[in-house]
Amino acid sequence: MKKQKINQLFALILLVVLAACSGAPASDELSKQDQLKTYKQQLHELEIKISELEAELKKYNDVDKVEVKLKEIQLQKFEHFIEVTGSVEAEEEVNVSPEGSGQILDIPVEEGQWVTKGTVLATLNAEPIERNIEQIQVNLDLAVTTYERQKKLWDQNIGSELQYLQAKSTKESLEKQLEGLKAQKDLSIIKAPVDGTIDNIFQKQGQIASPQIPFAKLVNIEKVKIYADVAETYLTKINEGDRVFVSFPAIERDVETKVLMIGNYIDPFNRTFRIRLDLRNQDKLIKPNMDAVVKLRDYSAEEAIVIPSLLIKDDFKGHYTFIANQEEKDLVARKVYISTGVSDNNMTEITEGLKPGTKVISEGFNQVFDGAVITAN
Repeated sequence: MKKQKINQLFALILLVVLAACSGAPASDELSKQDQLKTYKQQLHELEIKISELEAELKKYNDVDKVEVKLKEIQLQKFEHFIEVTGSVEAEEEVNVSPEGSGQILDIPVEEGQWVTKGTVLATLNAEPIERNIEQIQVNLDLAVTTYERQKKLWDQNIGSELQYLQAKSTKESLEKQLEGLKAQKDLSIIKAPVDGTIDNIFQKQGQIASPQIPFAKLVNIEKVKIYADVAETYLTKINEGDRVFVSFPAIERDVETKVLMIGNYIDPFNRTFRIRLDLRNQDKLIKPNMDAVVKLRDYSAEEAIVIPSLLIKDDFKGHYTFIANQEEKDLVARKVYISTGVSDNNMTEITEGLKPGTKVISEGFNQVFDGAVITAN
């Protein structure tokens, strides 16, 4: 049958050549040169068809078995992950400002220095307050002496109650004034509100500091938090406590953690919700604002049939793959149509068409066809 088709093609070529030799003169719209090009193109197309038929005929007549490799299907756990991009933030990142105003007299710390909560970062000029404190202290000493004398007299029923109460009131008033001035003096000392590293000192000695101007930035990155936005379609597939894999391309590091929090708000602009992850960062290589690739599991099957995605082919009927089937004395390749599920990491779950124990052709599948005799090595 195949040889008959080839003979028919040769006859068609002969007719084309005869037509070229005996045809009528070319019209004005088509020159002889254009006709020659057309005939040559037709001849080229026929030669291609002849080559295809010869190759197909050889394939059917070839008695050699195709060598392949087989993979026996076994049930296995299968997971599907989605990837989203997250951003790193420090656990604590604080811009430190003084509570009072004044000229900066001393900065006893340096950028890059680790400090603990309460460490003095800078001292402001508090000379006017100190003078007031000295004056109030003198007045208070006198008021205390007067009060003690009036109290002794009053305890002995000597003197008037009014004098005793005035002395007491004066003493207590000065004590409160002194307490307030000392509190104001404390405001002239800038202290670290948290443990952390001094990332940046914005002002210099001699400049005027005030609550409206940040003096320094304090950062603690021993722990970091990662925020990522996830499409709302995965809202029911991700839960707090789920295992998560995070990679940092900039430092080539992969870590595993858990979803700490799922946001309760859908962004109306990009239809996403926010998740938060926490990580320890003992070596401090993970930096704030660093990009992080977050892998979240949205599907899991404990017992699934899975094959490499490249073994799945398509035709007009759907998806198919080739399996090895023992037929009498020969091992034969058979085309099997399948239904596929989700794919992840170049592997695809098969929901219909294959069963455990089936041997799929894993190598050499491009050289086989339905019914081809094969040999497995």
